[in-house]
Amino acid sequence: MASSLWGSSFSLKTPSSSLPADLKEQGFVNGKFPASWGCKSLVIAKGSALLKAKKCEFQLNCSTVDQMDVSTSASDDAVAECFDGMKVKEKEPSISTMVLNFDNKFDPFGALSTPLYQTATFKQPSASENGPYDYTRSGNPTRLVLESLLAELDKADRAFCFTSGMAALAAVAHLIGTGAHFTLFESLFSNVYVYSCEEIVAGDDIYGGSDRLLSQVIPKAGVVVKRVNTTDLDEVASAIGQSTKLVWLESPTNPRQQISDIRKIAEMAHAHGALVLVDNSIMSPVLSQPLELGADIVMHSATKFIAGHSDVMAGVLAENAQKIAEFLSAHPKVKKVNYAGLPDHPGRSLHFSQAKGAGSVISFLTGSLALSKHVVETTKYFSITVSFGSVKSLISLPCFMSHASIPAAVREARGLTEDLVRISVGIEDANDLISDLDNALRTGP
Repeated sequence: MASSLWGSSFSLKTPSSSLPADLKEQGFVNGKFPASWGCKSLVIAKGSALLKAKKCEFQLNCSTVDQMDVSTSASDDAVAECFDGMKVKEKEPSISTMVLNFDNKFDPFGALSTPLYQTATFKQPSASENGPYDYTRSGNPTRLVLESLLAELDKADRAFCFTSGMAALAAVAHLIGTGAHFTLFESLFSNVYVYSCEEIVAGDDIYGGSDRLLSQVIPKAGVVVKRVNTTDLDEVASAIGQSTKLVWLESPTNPRQQISDIRKIAEMAHAHGALVLVDNSIMSPVLSQPLELGADIVMHSATKFIAGHSDVMAGVLAENAQKIAEFLSAHPKVKKVNYAGLPDHPGRSLHFSQAKGAGSVISFLTGSLALSKHVVETTKYFSITVSFGSVKSLISLPCFMSHASIPAAVREARGLTEDLVRISVGIEDANDLISDLDNALRTGP
């Protein structure tokens, strides 16, 4: 019996330096056996394999690493006995495959294109019985399909769709108790009640609308908001305390593209009983799944990549963005480029440990507001908008647009300078976009 199962199931890339001493003999390579199979170890040699799984142990002859030849019925029996009752975990499909093959359980007719139920209210079975839907505000079959798919992509228990990203963030903010309260602290000698307010610890380089919510709206409800540099773990740790109920961050940040360690921040927050919210709009579920890194809540602005066919276009977007970031970093008129895909980005290694790509949002500095303004207004293929995440390339000056509500002194203290240009790279030809930017940079003041 010949099988090519093993070639795709085992990782054979472990360096020999990491092998135990008894496996460093010539002719041995190490393979990683799927944990879901319940096997303790796998050692593949030239021509034979020794597999230890549960309580059974047997030896199989194989001609190559990726092809196994079982020559006797006794070996067949050993294989059958060993794998009896063992559930082999099926390889998870890519996000593109998941999106295009999502099982719409909510349509009784099996339509390949999800029907749009454009109704405000639903007819009920009787005066005393309620159907599965009654009013679109509380539930709609089309929205339920979208929520179910997004939950699967993010590996979440449940997803909820809102009319806007800001509405979603406001709903999360309402999870925090309002007003001051007394907190009991017990000690060996006495119990002390401390008068305090519940707190949110939030990043200082985030979307302008989120900044307005955190600085102008939430504090009016009696919630304390602490702003920190989320790339500095010591600063984050010192800000989180007994009153912290929510840690709010982005990675990469908008617009400076800084990288936060989601795993470690989640550990800090959970140690104090706080939740972690990650605004994942720049990445989308295609490139990053923060819930898998320890976050409790993930938010996407569906205006961005989700509505922009992100799973289909992500490869093109990321490829274009990488080329443009490399071009900008070498341009004499550009002082600095913020993009995690570049080798000199300080958060590159961390970013790629928690995301599959660098995305398509780039920001850069020219050192001159006049030149930056000229670039934004002169490019032909970049539309000036406050948003990002479209299949069409977009450009903006955040200090005068998406982040204009942040006081100038605060922006400056956070390192957000007025000459910063943000671009969202679309699916146009990369060479056309590069030529467009080059012309704008070279003809500027």
